[in-house]
Amino acid sequence: MAGRKLCGGVSAVVAVLAVLFVLMTAVSVTLIALMATWNTQTETTIPPTPYLIGVGRADCTGPPAEIPLMGYANPQQTAAGIHTRLYSRAFIIDDGRRRVVFVTADVGMISQRLRLEVLQVLQVKYGDQYRQDNVVLSGTHTHCGPAGYFQYTLFMISSKGFMKASIQPLVNGIVKSIDIAHGSMKPGRIYRSRGELDDSSLNRSPHSYLKNPEEERDRYQWNTDKQVLVLKFTDLDGDGIGMLSWFAVHAVSMNFTNRLVSSDNLGHASYLMEQDKNRGQLPGQGSFVAGFSSSNLGDVSPNTRGPLCTNTGLPCDYLNSSCPVGGTKMCKAFGPGDDMFESTRIIGHNVYRKAKELYAMATEEVTGSLQSAHQWVNMTDVSVQINDTHTVSTCKPALGHSFAAGTTDGGGDLNFTQGAVEGDPFWDGIRDALLGEPSNQTQECHRPKPILFSTGEMNWPLPWHPQIVDVQIITIGSVAVVAVPGEMTTMSGRRLREAVRQELQSEGAFRDTEVVIAGLSNVYTHYITTYEEYQVQRYEGASTIYGPHTLSAYLQRYRGLARAIAQDRVSELPLGPRPPFFQNNLFNLLPAPTVDRKPENSSFGDVLQQVYPVYRQGDVVSVTFIAGNPRNSGDIRDKTFVTVEIHDNRTDTWEIVHTDASWETRFHWLKGSNQRSNATIEWHIPPSALSGSYRIRHYGHYKHRAGWQTVITAYQGASDVFRVSTSFYYQ
Repeated sequence: MAGRKLCGGVSAVVAVLAVLFVLMTAVSVTLIALMATWNTQTETTIPPTPYLIGVGRADCTGPPAEIPLMGYANPQQTAAGIHTRLYSRAFIIDDGRRRVVFVTADVGMISQRLRLEVLQVLQVKYGDQYRQDNVVLSGTHTHCGPAGYFQYTLFMISSKGFMKASIQPLVNGIVKSIDIAHGSMKPGRIYRSRGELDDSSLNRSPHSYLKNPEEERDRYQWNTDKQVLVLKFTDLDGDGIGMLSWFAVHAVSMNFTNRLVSSDNLGHASYLMEQDKNRGQLPGQGSFVAGFSSSNLGDVSPNTRGPLCTNTGLPCDYLNSSCPVGGTKMCKAFGPGDDMFESTRIIGHNVYRKAKELYAMATEEVTGSLQSAHQWVNMTDVSVQINDTHTVSTCKPALGHSFAAGTTDGGGDLNFTQGAVEGDPFWDGIRDALLGEPSNQTQECHRPKPILFSTGEMNWPLPWHPQIVDVQIITIGSVAVVAVPGEMTTMSGRRLREAVRQELQSEGAFRDTEVVIAGLSNVYTHYITTYEEYQVQRYEGASTIYGPHTLSAYLQRYRGLARAIAQDRVSELPLGPRPPFFQNNLFNLLPAPTVDRKPENSSFGDVLQQVYPVYRQGDVVSVTFIAGNPRNSGDIRDKTFVTVEIHDNRTDTWEIVHTDASWETRFHWLKGSNQRSNATIEWHIPPSALSGSYRIRHYGHYKHRAGWQTVITAYQGASDVFRVSTSFYYQ
């Protein structure tokens, strides 16, 4: 009996242990499953490591008087006032290991001299933190900013020389915008969004575009790129701190008759976005920074009504953009507005509206490391293997006859036409007598371009065109920004984007890569067409200065940069030959401003034409002052020639509501005889203007003699007080 009890007890213990084992096994499996699930959930819910982000904006407006405006290459189109101010906008991103800087500035293009001077100042301030490889400088391509910031002879001739008064505000403004961005860096996130804008651009050389292969063209709906890319920058709380956008359109809504400094359509888009986000702030103030950058805009016009003969109203000739009477000078593109100010407003507002929409819906976060790759390239001698049996080369720079014809956005004054594939004996003879005949080698290299200026063979007093050119790519996670030193046409840009995307994604490190072109970057080399477009020799082809294989050379070089980034071998890239920084033989053809004179028994700042007592919303207030030459005001950054002020009855004080940076004001300077000049200030009263008492003030400086010396003295003047009311009757 006792044995049986022991056996039964052992059996019971075994049974209990078995049950416990099963239970423990189940618990262990459950715990393991829970831990695995917890780990998976943890991995998917941990947010990406934030970037350090800084944004900054600074005034870079130069002298708004007598200096030629850069863009239309017309020395007679000299500055005579301000429509809107020019700004540099900087964006700095840091991933903890690397840092990149992107600057978009309201300037025609970044010249090599401007970039080199900016990099020199950054080196002194920050050491090796900001360098040629991680800093991109891009111009919006406004044609209404002061010229005179180039070191190559061709640009100095068309701009009346190299002027410290022009380049210094640009250098100081760009550096200051980077300083502000550097000082404001904080943890944040970046989101990207993309859409299409189809009512704000037109291909101005469709005949050239149609020469591209049909199977290539069939891949695209339009003959211009309609894409708008937006990068949204926020802090860790999700509050917006800035925005960057790219859209391909020429900033030529302000045409070649304009003489006011203006940021044009992309500048107006920035203005609207910043006014929207910095409520209650004057232009140029507020922490939110909105940059609108240029892209592959080479053949893209904002003048959406297209070209017409101004003397007949009929369409221009399709092939060479000329008119039966008057030639190319009569063929002008218009629209969408009734004048250039309205067209600027419409295009700028369209771009702003689309960017604002994309900004609001941007939810795709940009994550991943940063990279930057840069090389200097001698673009006059790049060999390209185009197939198994043929190698081609770029050429010494040269401009063709159609360069002198201009475009439908601004034609030339002489009898040149677009599409010229043969020279003109008359003009060739004048060229040979004055500048020398192009060499046979250069003529053959550029064929079918008939060479007007063989700039690569002209070196007095300095080279006429650059030989050493920057190529550069920065990547921010899955976004690659390709900095292009010129104006790529629509199809050229498409080929470059595809080439860079293929190389980046070839190693598997990049997926869903967004490639965007930042045009007019780092150095200016005119246009970059496809080989097929080049054969037509319209303005863009004639201005592709390194010959028919220019695009192929760039594709090869940018592929090399993208491959180095994809393989994490950027450090192995050779720097290339450094560009020159000329100290001697720079010339300035613009004399210093003379002393200012005024009528007897008057003072600078006195009103010559007074305001009316009452205006309504929508009216234009105009007042004219005795003025000095605006060049005598020196560095005008962060200052203003104009204020519009409203009277606060509660405090009996005047509050500034507009400056010369405001869209609603226009500052016109008129140089008269006997060294006298006037300033006329217009205020286009917006519908949102409050009813009340206003005045307009003008600020400036005049130069006068004091003994044997010249002295510059500040002055100011004010209009009478006037009322803005909903009716002409006092209330």
